[in-house]
Amino acid sequence: MGIVASQSFKNVITTYAGFAIGAINTLFLYTRFLSDDYYGMVGYMLSLAFVIMPLMAFGVQNTLVKFYSTFKTRTSVNSFLTLVLFLPILVIIPMVIITYFGYDVIGNLLSEKNTIIKKYLWHTLIIGISLAYFEVFFAWAKVQMLTVFGNFMKEVFHRVGAMVLLLLLHFNVVDLEQFMWGLVIIYVLRMLIMNIYAFSIKLPVITFHKVNNLTSILKYSFLIIIAGSIATILLDIDKVMLGYFIPIKEVAYYGVAIYITAVIAVPQRAMHQILMPLSAKYLNDKDYESLNDLYKKSSLNLFIVSGFIFLLIILNINELYKLIPEEYGVGLYVVLLISIAKLYDALLGSNNAILFNSDYYRMVLVLGVFLVILMVVLNIVFIPLYGINGAALATFIAIFIYNSIKLFFVYKKFKILPFTINTFKIGCFILLGVLVFYFWEFSFHPIVNIGLKSLILSLVYLFFVYRFNFSEDISVLINKLTKRK
Repeated sequence: MGIVASQSFKNVITTYAGFAIGAINTLFLYTRFLSDDYYGMVGYMLSLAFVIMPLMAFGVQNTLVKFYSTFKTRTSVNSFLTLVLFLPILVIIPMVIITYFGYDVIGNLLSEKNTIIKKYLWHTLIIGISLAYFEVFFAWAKVQMLTVFGNFMKEVFHRVGAMVLLLLLHFNVVDLEQFMWGLVIIYVLRMLIMNIYAFSIKLPVITFHKVNNLTSILKYSFLIIIAGSIATILLDIDKVMLGYFIPIKEVAYYGVAIYITAVIAVPQRAMHQILMPLSAKYLNDKDYESLNDLYKKSSLNLFIVSGFIFLLIILNINELYKLIPEEYGVGLYVVLLISIAKLYDALLGSNNAILFNSDYYRMVLVLGVFLVILMVVLNIVFIPLYGINGAALATFIAIFIYNSIKLFFVYKKFKILPFTINTFKIGCFILLGVLVFYFWEFSFHPIVNIGLKSLILSLVYLFFVYRFNFSEDISVLINKLTKRK
């Protein structure tokens, strides 16, 4: 776990830096410098871009990671990389043409409830293309086991750019339309910088020789489009459907709640960057002992770290909502439900990396399609009844079912589970923490209350984890940070 621990730690630092900046944007700048309608529009636009991104990437970001280590000669590697670079264009060009000629039809369909949506279709499409090629270039660096810079660009760059734009908007340096186009430029620039970095690591040699295993590669890419779409839909389709059923300003309230819970997924996102290529390597080498070890350690470490963040959020959520406009407080129930779903995600460790890089992804994709349909149906039923709480409930049910099936599938095919006795102990401690600390409130300013409760919880949690040595990796990291031997 050396390379995993090293790069994951650096990725966690940059990811949390990005989320700290994003928290300032989401909780304070967006809520004060943009109207609720335009803030909701920004959330809707980015969510729709993420939904269409897997299709435009043609799944090659995962294909590159899975198959790269199977090519051993310079010619075969260059041919494979050339294929990876050009495949997304086969989807992007038709989508641009369809949008150009069908703009009014698509716009009218999406903007039935909120007419503002139609105005920003091109913004959404350009951001989607930028997201797609960013992931391709990031995967280019991942296969060289270099993830830190890419993770910085993925988590920090665009949030700093958005902060600058929001400040410019506040001081009337730019107007609303310039702000919206500025967001597009930020994502395009991020993609171009990642492109330069990836090519500085390994400059492509455009080679149109026959690619070995081409049929398997194309089949995998096509299926990964479905897999990526499933994963993205499970994350973002709720915001897209909210924009269809309820006023766009409520997407802003929902977006703030979802952003708060997203902090729980930061360690998983950071570790996932290195878990993907390592899992692919172990599977290609048929090193199942190392795969099992990676599965268990990643699950335990993520559960410990994400469990700590889960407690910080749940125990401080009432005070946090006192710091932002009162109307955003309707998202409390959303935070509670989605936080539990995110914690379950973390508990699965390298489960996704195993599935996407194994030979069994086809069945998972079939199940995933079923679950996306289920989620859409649940959103159609629950959103008109319960608004943003209905969207949260639909997302929670879908993610719980999807994760449970993936957990069972990996066990059935590889006879491995991510859980240990320490998983159970940490779970009990998290539950105890909620019961003990949730109703314990101080009578000070919300910021002081959050600081005090977080400090007490941090000391208790770290002492418990370190004293009983639940994770060797975390104990070693604590020793390094405190300079113990």
